Amino acid sequence: MQAPSVGGVRLPKGRGETVKLARGASLTDFADKIGANPAALVQVLFHLGEMVTSTQSVSDEILELLGTEMNYVVQVVSPEEEDRELLDSFSISYGEDAGGEEDLVVRPPVVTVMGHVDHGKTRLLDTIRKANVMEGEAGGITQHIGAYQVVTELEGYERPITFIDTPGHEAFTAMRARGAKSTDIAIIVVAADDGVMPQTVEAINHAQAANVPVVVAVNKIDKEGANPAKIRQQLTEYNLVAEEYGGDTMFVDISAKQGTNIDQLLEAVLLTADAALDLRANPDMEAQGVAIEAHLDRGRGPVATVLVQRGTLRVGDSVVAGDASGRVRRMFDEHGDDITEAYPSRPVQVIGFTSVPGAGDTFLVVDEDRVARQIADRRRARERNAELASRRKRVSLEDLDAALKETNQLNLIIKGDNSGTVEALEDALMKIEVGDDVELRVIHRGVGGITEGDINLAIADNVIVLGFNVRAEGKATELANREGVEIRYYSVIYQAIEEIEAALKGMLKPEYEEVQLGHAEVRQVFRSSRFGSIAGCLVMDGVIRRNAKARLLRDSVVVAENLTINSLRRVKDDVVEVREGFECGLTLGNFNDIKDGDVIETFELREKPRA
Repeated sequence: MQAPSVGGVRLPKGRGETVKLARGASLTDFADKIGANPAALVQVLFHLGEMVTSTQSVSDEILELLGTEMNYVVQVVSPEEEDRELLDSFSISYGEDAGGEEDLVVRPPVVTVMGHVDHGKTRLLDTIRKANVMEGEAGGITQHIGAYQVVTELEGYERPITFIDTPGHEAFTAMRARGAKSTDIAIIVVAADDGVMPQTVEAINHAQAANVPVVVAVNKIDKEGANPAKIRQQLTEYNLVAEEYGGDTMFVDISAKQGTNIDQLLEAVLLTADAALDLRANPDMEAQGVAIEAHLDRGRGPVATVLVQRGTLRVGDSVVAGDASGRVRRMFDEHGDDITEAYPSRPVQVIGFTSVPGAGDTFLVVDEDRVARQIADRRRARERNAELASRRKRVSLEDLDAALKETNQLNLIIKGDNSGTVEALEDALMKIEVGDDVELRVIHRGVGGITEGDINLAIADNVIVLGFNVRAEGKATELANREGVEIRYYSVIYQAIEEIEAALKGMLKPEYEEVQLGHAEVRQVFRSSRFGSIAGCLVMDGVIRRNAKARLLRDSVVVAENLTINSLRRVKDDVVEVREGFECGLTLGNFNDIKDGDVIETFELREKPRA
């Protein structure tokens, strides 16, 4: 087949073959796949109205556009598939238990506590663990994910259960979704005096989407107005039918504050796990799992809370989690005690990563540090390319002029104490809607205190720095004060969202609305060599004000717009305004086509408050 010509460029023509490309791939990557010259692809896109360089990360839409033009089916590989291909290249299988059935042993269930804000999730965990977690949370709102293990007794046997506490506030959607993915059973906490709320529904949706069995804890049954039967009725709308109504969902009425029926709730979790799930894993393989949370500790460096899902994690193992790698130097349980081994379903804090992993990143043990570094480096490069492609605005030749005009943009750097919190805050801020006139851009996010590097970046890009439960280091504060960089500190997410939304609205161009002032009928027109046409009027309603905007109506038809009341007189005196029922003389600037019987309508433009 002869190579086609697009805009004079000779190219190999596909026959509908599928070309797999990673997110953020460049035209060079595409050219390598089909055996073409990258410069030729640049020219093709130019003729299609897109300006892209050969090495630039481009969006999925542009890759698909180019593929369609050249008769190729471009398939953008999902992040999961990219990761699978990356691990396959190192002969690592993730997400599978090695060995056969005989190697699998029973593991504890991993339980996520979900529900609406202030319905008692943290109080419930507090009661279960006999330790007060809630006092450490700003405003009583859980700001990050914690994982804990407790032991309960069922039929004479002591059995451990792992709990993951996910935040209930609506801004933490991404974190709750991730909690559901790493869990076996979800406890949905609903306050008996409050009922099913929006975040309750959202939590149910996450659990059902992840195909996770649900146990419902009807909390606050000790409060006045509590109606557990109503909760059972409401939840039937979401396919959660209580056992007593003929369904298969266990409902337990509890009071987290009084400690009522907590043992029954734990029993319900174990019974649901035994009935609905086959919870087994191979402890004799290299550990794999998920990073539940991570933060930067001043004394200990990056600290990650990881949940081992299969295998056994040991001190000294080479590990990689997302784009962070390292070696396990120390491990702690939820009480802060040193441990040397962590078996399946065990949450532990790991010290030894060279950087802070992202919350929700998969982690795995590899043979040596070199392999861990290589996997982390490739993941980092892949994420960077995908981010560059998503940040790049699509600029066509037609709208180049508009693209070059200045746009209002609020640039932010977000630093926080935990990677999950930073991610959730960014997610919430990016969802703020204030129209197309103003853009919010997060140019950098990270875990740990605000450093001089952050301030230098802020100086270069005219940025506001947000610190969430972290502060600026000494020299960073001095540099920020000297250079006039604004640093804002927050400990509760509501406040951050509200203030950034207010700032964005403040950057919007003001909107004006027309407010009618009054009407005056022209009774007689006087001609003056000095002032032009002077209209002798009677004010019919409202008020006629000097310097007000005006329009002229003749037989209810607008004859002239954009006029101004230049001079206004009452008898022989200059006045500022004339009210209804009084006569006046006025001029409309250089406009002189005024006739008897015309109506002059005056109005003013007032700034409209933004919703």
